[in-house]
Amino acid sequence: MTLADTRTAPALPVRISGVGRRFPAPEGGTRVVLRDIDLDIRAGEIVALLGPSGCGKSTLLRLVSGLDRADAGELSIGGSPVAPVDQRSAVAFQEPRLLPWRTITRNVELGLPRGTAKQDGQARVAELLRLVQLDHATSLRPRQISGGMAQRASLARALARNPGVLLLDEPFGALDALTRLTMQDLLLDVHAAEPTTILLVTHDVDEALQLADRIVLLGSDDGTPGATIRRVLEVGKKRPRDRGDAQLAILRAELLSLLGVENHHPEDYLTQAIKAQRARRASATAPGT
Repeated sequence: MTLADTRTAPALPVRISGVGRRFPAPEGGTRVVLRDIDLDIRAGEIVALLGPSGCGKSTLLRLVSGLDRADAGELSIGGSPVAPVDQRSAVAFQEPRLLPWRTITRNVELGLPRGTAKQDGQARVAELLRLVQLDHATSLRPRQISGGMAQRASLARALARNPGVLLLDEPFGALDALTRLTMQDLLLDVHAAEPTTILLVTHDVDEALQLADRIVLLGSDDGTPGATIRRVLEVGKKRPRDRGDAQLAILRAELLSLLGVENHHPEDYLTQAIKAQRARRASATAPGT
């Protein structure tokens, strides 16, 4: 039995319309975290959420997964409202959260949908472990494997649910730089084999540029409480991407500038390219064009 035989859920689109979320404030009243979030994610697309710490990236991920409820607006997956702990989505966190007393195989089995036949489940887990390159470690326990291997097991467990939407909350944030690059490439291989919709939270601009079709920048420009969508950038490059690509370097500099990290060098081709790109965007959106 192959992945094509066992996979039943197609990639699903996500719609976020007018969504807001607030929480009780320690001093009384409420604290607005998100406001007026409008975003349509196409089926099979990879979208990265980028922004400063505390801007609500993980909160938005929880809302899409059904682990939390919005105070305003609507969220839907595949055209129907998001349900509490929605079974159409799966979440992988920054920490692998593997059960230490279970083998890698048994940890991945936890992700299987309820009611999966034993033989089908075994075939599905074995195929996923091959896909994430852990078929040599099936009988090991979490303490016997590296952090990168544990994160691969976490990814396989999330995929075992056959999700229409895969939600990744800084899944590689705790890994060393080289392992992180390897995991990014592995995620793209997994997406090619299992083209689910992916919503990825990251603080890493380079990671967003390497993985995402679009990058959504969250934050607040006008001082209004709560974060909203400041900018949506199309990467416009086929995957896999050359990390040294000049166009990606221009996007990287622009994203860092939007995040408040300015270029301190004298004006160079990157600065000039960013200014030209912004001028073209402003011209394209001006009234009468």
